Amino acid sequence: MIRFNSDYQEGAHPRILQRMLQTNLEQHPGYGEDECCAEARAMIQRACEAPEVDVHFLVGGTQTNFTFLAAALRCYQGAVCADTAHIAVHETGSVEATGHKVITLPQRDGKITAAQVDECCLLHFSDGSHEHMVMPKVVYLSESTELGTVYTRAELTEMRAVCDKWKLWLYVDGARLGYAMASEACDVDLPFLARTADAFYIGGTKQGALFGEALVIVNDALKPDFRYVLKQKGGMLAKGWLLGIQFSELFRDGLYFELSDHAQALAMRLKAALTEWNVPFLVDSPTNQQFPVLPDAVLDALAEKYSFSEQQRVDATHRAVRFCTSWATQQAQLDALISDLRALLEA
Repeated sequence: MIRFNSDYQEGAHPRILQRMLQTNLEQHPGYGEDECCAEARAMIQRACEAPEVDVHFLVGGTQTNFTFLAAALRCYQGAVCADTAHIAVHETGSVEATGHKVITLPQRDGKITAAQVDECCLLHFSDGSHEHMVMPKVVYLSESTELGTVYTRAELTEMRAVCDKWKLWLYVDGARLGYAMASEACDVDLPFLARTADAFYIGGTKQGALFGEALVIVNDALKPDFRYVLKQKGGMLAKGWLLGIQFSELFRDGLYFELSDHAQALAMRLKAALTEWNVPFLVDSPTNQQFPVLPDAVLDALAEKYSFSEQQRVDATHRAVRFCTSWATQQAQLDALISDLRALLEA
């Protein structure tokens, strides 16, 4: 079975495994207070052109999201996001389990707009009973989104202005941030995020690490006492140096961006082939997630050899699915998929 249903189905880049093996019997202080984490932290600060940011390493994306939001929100505040957002759909209510409501807005191809957030806040604060309702306080965005689309600099700048207007925190989930930045449709980079967001994270789990995410806290008001929350929420890994090792390797010699470019190039080859065959897409995604609409007969035959994610039924005989390339997807695997898809569509 060749798997295209996600981008975390391989282990880790060999350089990371080699480094972990080389350092396996070294002794380190625990809980992220080691030289490996310090090196990775400094590398990320340089990549962000922001030596003043705080960088914390956590194991997974869900853990990073609910830990940060629990720290950023008071007990009566909630997070505003798209109705397709990961915290709203695929994290088993983890944010709500910390006592904070997720306030969803209707999305267009996975994205919400500054105007929507502005209207949400206007409706809340102009209501005479607003103190009886959950206060919007954080805007949660994903870059790239759950549907593979990306926010541009202009869109994030507009969102920043609305957040400033209503005194909201702007937080960006970067589980697939490298893949987003590798897209020609994306003009966002790490320095821009460090100037625009109050916090964001750089995904490792889906981008070459064995596990791990790097949370970057930009706003000084959010920095104090974060490690208390990190510990309370189970995010303070005793063997924290294992996270530091991985991110130092990912950010050494541009490996993180090289791996992102690889996945992006393969996804665009798949998209070009499907477009050439006049296959429609559920969403026009410019990143490593592609959502073609294909006949049931084609998908059923394809499933004998390939794994992919079901997205939604489109009509009585067609379904939208997701094909996802990763840092480790092999050229031969994509060639085989394209060849088999062509043969099934022609048949």
